[in-house]
Amino acid sequence: MDRGSEIADFLRTRRARVTPDQAGLPDDRRVRRVPGLRRDEVARLANVSTEYYTRLEQGRGGNPSPEVLDALASALRLDDSERAHLVDLCGRKAARRSRPVAQRVRQGLLLTLQSLESVPAFVIGHRMDVLAVNRLGREVIADFDAMPAAERNIARFTLLNPAARERIADWEQAGADTVAVLRFQAGRHPGDRQLADLVGELTVRCPEFSGWWNDHHVLRRTHGVKRYRHPVVGDMEFNYESFEVPGDPEQALCVYNVEPGSASAEALRLLGSWTSPRAEVAPEPRA
Repeated sequence: MDRGSEIADFLRTRRARVTPDQAGLPDDRRVRRVPGLRRDEVARLANVSTEYYTRLEQGRGGNPSPEVLDALASALRLDDSERAHLVDLCGRKAARRSRPVAQRVRQGLLLTLQSLESVPAFVIGHRMDVLAVNRLGREVIADFDAMPAAERNIARFTLLNPAARERIADWEQAGADTVAVLRFQAGRHPGDRQLADLVGELTVRCPEFSGWWNDHHVLRRTHGVKRYRHPVVGDMEFNYESFEVPGDPEQALCVYNVEPGSASAEALRLLGSWTSPRAEVAPEPRA
C-alpha cells in the first residue's frame, strides 16, 4: 500500500465532505470548483500554513506532530475511527513488512467463549479471520468450523458467500462496514502481506468492493446493531459488543446480545433449544 497516496486520498475525501457552513466559515462568495472545503480553509481551521497542509495532502508532510494531527482531525470533523486512522497513516515513518504469523486463541479465552451458551459469540483477528466461534455463532452467522481454514473469515464470508446476502438482513450496509473495517486495519498494519492479499482478492471477486474501498471510509468496530434472517426462526436483531482481548490487542471477542423479552430473544431461545447437543445416555451398570 502506497502510504503517500493513502494519506492524500484520505485527507482529500474527508475534506470534500465538510461544507463551509459545517466548519463555521463565512461565505466568501468565491466559486467552488470542488465540493467541501478548500485546502487553504482546512489549513486555516487547523492553524497550519496552506503550503504545509498541501504537502500533507500530497503525502510529503513527513511525520506531523500529535498536535497537528489533532487539529486536522478537528478541522475535518473526523470521528474516533477516522482520527485513529489518520494517526496510523501519518504517524509512522515507514511501513515495515511483517512476517505472516498465524493468530491462535489461547485456551483460557477459548473456555470463556464456550461458556457463552445463550448468545452468539466468536473471536476475530485483525485480518477478520474467525479464530473461534461458539455453537450459537455457528447457527446464527455461519458454520465457520465446517469451512476450509482459508475461508474462515468474516470479510470473505460477508462479501463473497452468496448465503451471506440472504442471511444478513441489511447486507449492503454490512458490506460497506466490513470494507471500512478492513481499510482501518490496512492502515494499522501496512506491512501485512496476508491482509493486502485479502484486499486484492476481494477487489477482484466482489463487484461492490472497489466502490466502497475508494470511499476511504474507516470503522473501528466496537459496538452496534446486527440483523440476521434465519431460515428456521426468522428475523433476529442483535446488539453486538467487541472486546479487545487482554494480552493480545490484535484479537477481539465479539458477543451478540439480544434485548430481554424481545422477539429476537425468543427466537434465539428456540434456536438454542433445537440445536443443543443431546445429552448422552448413561450406560446401564453391569451386574
